[in-house]
Amino acid sequence: MAGTMKLERRRSSIEVIADMLRLGEAGKTEIMYSANMSYHQLQKYLTFMLQLGLITKVTVGNPVVTYRVTRKGLRLLHSIEGVLEILELTGEE
Repeated sequence: MAGTMKLERRRSSIEVIADMLRLGEAGKTEIMYSANMSYHQLQKYLTFMLQLGLITKVTVGNPVVTYRVTRKGLRLLHSIEGVLEILELTGEE
């Protein structure tokens, strides 16, 4: 194949999940702004990630709740970063 194909750079769900996992531990507002998503998207992703055991809900005060990455979440993050690196999609906007 002559030349290099350039993929369209719209963030995938996998990349959104990776952005959320990279935070380690954070509250909803921090996750929402850091991962650049709406509140509706945030709720959807948090529910999905909690169900899969990628994050856990931690109560650090009353009523302060944060979300913390689990071991399973860290394994997934390393896998995603490996795939993005192979596809040469890291660091591009």
